[in-house]
Amino acid sequence: MAPAVREGVTAVLEAPERVTVSNPPPGDDGALVVAALNGHSEAFGVLVERYDRAVYTLCLRTMRDPEEARDCTQEAFFKAFRSLRTFKPEAKFSTWVFSIAYHACCDRLGRRKRQSGDELPDRADPNPGPEAMAERNDESRALHAAIAALPEKYRTVITLYHLQGRQYEEIARVLDLPIGTVKTHLFRAKELLRKRLVNQ
Repeated sequence: MAPAVREGVTAVLEAPERVTVSNPPPGDDGALVVAALNGHSEAFGVLVERYDRAVYTLCLRTMRDPEEARDCTQEAFFKAFRSLRTFKPEAKFSTWVFSIAYHACCDRLGRRKRQSGDELPDRADPNPGPEAMAERNDESRALHAAIAALPEKYRTVITLYHLQGRQYEEIARVLDLPIGTVKTHLFRAKELLRKRLVNQ
């Protein structure tokens, strides 16, 4: 990535508040991708601005650590920029970048386990970690704590479906899972959340 583009992407990712790119190019995500490929780096900045919050939320739910989530978010957008020519025009940019972000998180979790000398646990049943989030939205702390305590695969599905409004098909593509498995994970996540919240 050219230094100027890297600095621009980093500035958007690390800005304390939402950044408004001056004179953003018009059009949908596909048009922005085309503009970025044609040398208009500000077009990719618009895409970063548009999906930074959602990608960070997904990474935070997966990593359960704000600093690592921010690192994964940056890594995802850097990888997306470097691989922009592989993006298929008929695809959704959100699905594509979410998939890159999720796999970046999985890679980091795998490295963490290998470095600690522990075996990588089954993703269905990892030990729940401590609450490490300070969400700035209107959902209750109890709900956030309950979601954070879910096993990773349930936590990710509930985040994509309920908190980001993604459909089954898109979640299946992001996580590389059959739709039936996505529905099963979502059902079990809801059951676990219901039990945790009732018992609090």
